[in-house]
Amino acid sequence: MVKFCIKCLKSEKTDLGITYGQFLLDSLKPGQGLTTGTLLRRSLLGDLKGTAITEVSIEDATHEFSALQGTREDILEIFLNLKGVIVKNSDNSTKFGTLKINGPAIITANCIQLEKGLKIINPNQYIASIGENSELKMKFKFEHGTGYKLANYTLSEKKSDFLQIDAIFMPVTKVDVKIENNFTNSNSHSESIIIDIWTNGTITPHEALYEVCKNTVEMFNQIVYNKIEDYKVSPVIKIEEIEKEAHKDISIEELQLSVRAYNCLKHIQINSVSDLLKYSPEKLLEIRNFGKKSANEILLALKTKLGITFN
Repeated sequence: MVKFCIKCLKSEKTDLGITYGQFLLDSLKPGQGLTTGTLLRRSLLGDLKGTAITEVSIEDATHEFSALQGTREDILEIFLNLKGVIVKNSDNSTKFGTLKINGPAIITANCIQLEKGLKIINPNQYIASIGENSELKMKFKFEHGTGYKLANYTLSEKKSDFLQIDAIFMPVTKVDVKIENNFTNSNSHSESIIIDIWTNGTITPHEALYEVCKNTVEMFNQIVYNKIEDYKVSPVIKIEEIEKEAHKDISIEELQLSVRAYNCLKHIQINSVSDLLKYSPEKLLEIRNFGKKSANEILLALKTKLGITFN
């Protein structure tokens, strides 16, 4: 049995804090390259956790369209700049930061006063500019998470003076996967994967690749070492057990049927769900211009929307 190995071909770090690494996964069986490469790429981009600013409080600003006197940027521009601030958190807890600057000044990420355990990777990230005799006071909330979180879906635990912003938690910014075939003299061949990983600097490509491999192994170990529970099938609800009177006030419009199925039911005076339950699946097929596709559509709508299943 040939064991595949992982080799690091390149490792670089830019002045902006971005890190890059190129790795070679060798001695894969034919067909394993695409499967393994796709799994690693999706895990690197979607499963790793990171820290980002999720909420901001600005003095004298009650909403994101408020005007800030003496500030060159509006609040939406400031929020956009704050999304580019890259933060590393020593643990997964929620932390806070503050900023207080008197103008004239150009404000960058290194002006933020952070709690213990937080570190800004790109201290030169531009935030805003303020004029003379102006003052800018801000508070920040840093949270730990995965993926991309829209402001509308961020649950605020603080008071209403905190404004929510979009948060990018992903520490891996880009992944490129290439698959190569390796042929030998014995007419047999194997596959190799060349994977390029770019991170925002909070984690190295080596650490990112190790983390997703470890998580993948742990996921499949749950299947290998844990017992598989038998799936218990819920008893089917018989149509005779359904109280038709309970659905007499529900119109068939609530089922959101297609035009064809809806018109066929209306044509024979089926106006409510209770009227519909008088028809068996076989009897529905006897309706004029009513085919099997329409019958299946109605049965699915009854099951998903009302929990009604025909025996």
